[in-house]
Amino acid sequence: MKIPRSSTTSLSPFLRNLLRRHFSSSPPYPHLSHSKPSPFFSLPSSLSSKFFSSLSDPIQQDTHTIAQSLSSELLKDPNADPLSLPQRLDLSFSHITLTPTLVQTTLDISPGAGRTALGFHKWVSSRPNFNLSDQTFSYFVDYFGRRKDFKAIHEVLVDGRGILGSKTLDSAIDRLVRAGRPTQVVSFFEKMNQDYGFVRDRDSLKLVVSKLCEHGFASYAEKMVKDLANEFFPDEYICDVLIKGWCVDGKLEEAKRLAGEMQRGGFDIGSVAYNSILDCVCKLCRKKDPFRLQSEAEKVLIDMDVAGVPRNVETFNVLITSLCKIRKTEDALNLFDRMGEWGCYPNETTFLVLIKSLYQAARIGEGDEMIDRMKSAGFGDALDKKAYYEFLKILCGIERIDHALSVFAKMKEDGCKPGIKTYDLLMGKLCAHGKLDKANALYKEAESNEVPVAPKAYKLDPRFVKKPMMVKKEKKRETLPEKMARKRRRLKKIRLSFVKKPKKGMRRSF
Repeated sequence: MKIPRSSTTSLSPFLRNLLRRHFSSSPPYPHLSHSKPSPFFSLPSSLSSKFFSSLSDPIQQDTHTIAQSLSSELLKDPNADPLSLPQRLDLSFSHITLTPTLVQTTLDISPGAGRTALGFHKWVSSRPNFNLSDQTFSYFVDYFGRRKDFKAIHEVLVDGRGILGSKTLDSAIDRLVRAGRPTQVVSFFEKMNQDYGFVRDRDSLKLVVSKLCEHGFASYAEKMVKDLANEFFPDEYICDVLIKGWCVDGKLEEAKRLAGEMQRGGFDIGSVAYNSILDCVCKLCRKKDPFRLQSEAEKVLIDMDVAGVPRNVETFNVLITSLCKIRKTEDALNLFDRMGEWGCYPNETTFLVLIKSLYQAARIGEGDEMIDRMKSAGFGDALDKKAYYEFLKILCGIERIDHALSVFAKMKEDGCKPGIKTYDLLMGKLCAHGKLDKANALYKEAESNEVPVAPKAYKLDPRFVKKPMMVKKEKKRETLPEKMARKRRRLKKIRLSFVKKPKKGMRRSF
């Protein structure tokens, strides 16, 4: 239907007055100041809230920014606000779309939240557009495990009954073991099906045994395996892990005892167990008598050959690492060149250990060549920011700062972005050497790359302080009285040299 012209002209002043009323500080027409706007020109409250919430769509926002906002709510004092944390989060963050990555980031940047994170967990669980998964529960278990708050972990696991899986079980067992509570780990495995709904099978047993053995609790793991032998008969993997656990604990005799029992029981000891025994032997030799390392390691290698267990790259990594730690870099390089005789080829660990050992021995050129060999062998991806930082730390430790800068340039060429520690290490060492211009250039480079490096007061190493040049005093010509006085002193010394001096300790006869 077409609107008459007169009606449109009559509406335009009203529209102008309405807009002035909303956007000016004082209404120009007093008779319209208290009047309510017509529903034809006003938006419904639900529609306006949706409009403004769409401006902060999480798809358009950075996940880290939203996580920081959530973290600020978690870190607030709970007594300062009468509302509970879930209520506050509902008021402020009802429009966002939760993801597992957002939950993990929020927990990672909120280490001081403590038990308040339980309220965050309840709010996450109540969100209608977010489905809790095994992975999400593992994030909360890891968070409370870092704080050793196992009562909170119990509450999280009880809430997740029916959803929990292998990831949450891995996190729970790992946190208990790392907290030094092997007894609770064993009791947790016995009751986990009844209390939390975890599946109690051979895979879960292998997980618990491997976690206990990785942290040196082999005695608890062995007793647990023996008690459950009727329910879950051990296989070769469990046997190898148990031997490795005794070796991690440094008890070589117990590892050999268990290996003998396994062999008598009909199990074949694999390369994992022999490599663990070899590593334990090398550690004990480095600690007690480094000169016996090669001979004792040779005995273990002979036992491997007799048992028909082939050497693999891990065997050579153990030997090369041990030789590098006792500063026998040349022997390590010879062993590295002979790896092909046993059909083995180096991996990224082999190259990294040798590069660090060569730099530590000040064989800088060979270290650079080893980096090139590592790249040509296809392990260039292992040269990450952490590996380059270790190289730079060694070079700065042996005062080769110029070469450290060249390695730093190579690091940037490989696409690794230096972090705060890298810039701080290099700037501190450059200032210690008195090269302030290069240190300032690095600081400006860090600022341009948006790396938050805090300026510090670095100390100048007194070994590298330039000593002032001593100006030689011109020898003045002696005057005649000075010359005669010098001659008299010289003649007096000559005369006194012929006088017989009394010996020390001699007494006079009277």
